[in-house]
Amino acid sequence: MPLRSSALRRLATFPFAATLALAGVAAPLHLAARALPAQATERSPRSAAVSALRFDVTLGAEEAILQQLKVRMRFVVEGRTPVLLSLPAWTPGAYEIANFARHVSQFSATQGGKPIRWDKLDPDTWRLVPSGRGEVVLDYQVRADTLDNARAWTREDFGFFNGTTTFLMVEGQPETPATVRIHTERDWLVATGMTPGDSARRYTATDVHDLLDHPFFVGRFALDSTRVADRWMRLATYPATSLSAAQRARLWDALARSVEPLARVFGEVPWPAYTVLQVADSGFGGMSALEHGTSELAIVGAEYLDEPFVVAVHVHEIVHAWNVKRLRPADLVPYRYDRPQPTTWLWMSEGITDYYADLAQLRSGLIDEAAFLATTLGKIEHSNAVPNVALEDASLQAWLAMSDGTADIYYDKGSLAGLALDILIRDASDNAGSLDDVMQELWRGPYKAGRGFTADDFWNAATRAAGGKALGSFADRYVDGRERYPWAQWLALAGWRIVSDSVSEPRLGALLRGDSLGVRVEELDPTGAGARAGLEIGDVITAIGGRSTLDPSFGERWREFWGKRPGAVMTLDVRRNTNLLKLDATVEVTTLIDTHIAPDPDASEKARRIRAGILRGR
Repeated sequence: MPLRSSALRRLATFPFAATLALAGVAAPLHLAARALPAQATERSPRSAAVSALRFDVTLGAEEAILQQLKVRMRFVVEGRTPVLLSLPAWTPGAYEIANFARHVSQFSATQGGKPIRWDKLDPDTWRLVPSGRGEVVLDYQVRADTLDNARAWTREDFGFFNGTTTFLMVEGQPETPATVRIHTERDWLVATGMTPGDSARRYTATDVHDLLDHPFFVGRFALDSTRVADRWMRLATYPATSLSAAQRARLWDALARSVEPLARVFGEVPWPAYTVLQVADSGFGGMSALEHGTSELAIVGAEYLDEPFVVAVHVHEIVHAWNVKRLRPADLVPYRYDRPQPTTWLWMSEGITDYYADLAQLRSGLIDEAAFLATTLGKIEHSNAVPNVALEDASLQAWLAMSDGTADIYYDKGSLAGLALDILIRDASDNAGSLDDVMQELWRGPYKAGRGFTADDFWNAATRAAGGKALGSFADRYVDGRERYPWAQWLALAGWRIVSDSVSEPRLGALLRGDSLGVRVEELDPTGAGARAGLEIGDVITAIGGRSTLDPSFGERWREFWGKRPGAVMTLDVRRNTNLLKLDATVEVTTLIDTHIAPDPDASEKARRIRAGILRGR
């Protein structure tokens, strides 16, 4: 799902920042599957059948500057029966109505070189009346001016677009295959997860879902590929110079390492090739990403490229290639593109996806146990800070964009439900079963059978993984119900405990963010120690008390040393533009309550086994 925007936006700040910026992404059920709302089962009007469906998309320098895609659609009809064509109202993964038809202009339809009659059947459906058997040609333009991973956007040398924003569907003909050809400048590149066709810049889609699922990059961008889990993976980044060689190498390492733990859970890698599409833009706050079956499209603020949440978001979208793009609730099979498609299961599709993104990073060594537990605590605190809401209700409400703080809580609270279920299943089975077994059974069962999973599928799989112990009370109390999660009890089963300590924390009165040279001052308390010492917004602190702020252990050592020395003078090494300064600041100390999750030294042997199972997987 896009982090709204989409949900994994976690802005890290330096340990001694005056404030912490944190926006969360943040899983339902009874033992009978819920029916779709009545309107979702109504029969849509059916178009006359078409064949030889082709799309030509032109995106060159002229179109990029004008922020307009030119689209030509061709198909063959057998007679004069009306053809009904529509654009989706939403993009799967972005649970909001976008009404993409509003971006279409300059629509025309011809057959044999002559105009044919057309009108609008409804706001996003065009009705054409062919003159007889033969090829129909449509031309239209799509506005491409919105920097949103579910939309279309261009700059003078680049553009991206999504299938849902661009390609008209033939109503009632979901099995219709199509070809797509991209027309662009000779030296521009094209990147997409769509299957390559028989010539350059030509692609094939097996049906309407395949056609609509793939975003495209077109223009001047960096593109390379490597083998990951015996499959090709591509990385396309715009601008071409947005990532340094070191940053690109780190991102590649994280992408490659994250796949193997997930393949172990599900038993296979589901794509023939996978394409990561990333835009870095200086005006974009945080990060947003949207999943697809063989690709993902991410937008990240250029200043955040070194933040840990960038990898976390990418891994979250990769997990989606298994969970939601293939394995998904029956409520979402098949996708309906003309109206909201609510489900009570977003806590599973998004929340448990986020839990497995954390596990993939943990089990691959991208993060350690302490980072995993810190992320878990952050989700607990986020869930406790918003109005209490049942996971089923939060899932259903996704389409409303709730204004009470719970709009995306099914991410964090759903992820925590995944951890809780993992612990409870392992405890009931003496670590012989786990949530991994539930995911495997759903993958091999409902997904492989070509259907969505139901509540019975999920909870029966959980019961089997738990050695026969029914988990219906968990569903009633914590998924459909609104009971607070008893973390002290659950964490103890996995050999962890919540610890609260008072700590003395030194304060500069500055909001700092990582920089290639140290930490940059982004905000400043005019009454704080930093401002009194002469710090200014934009300054880069390269060292404090002679210790480099680039040292990975700096934050811990900062607290340990200066937290015990209130009133002492510490020297700040500062780079201000091209000038190097030394500023003396008086240490100010405040007492904080530090709460964290840690291994319990008194944990039972069984709890230790459960903890090891979660950390390493079976």
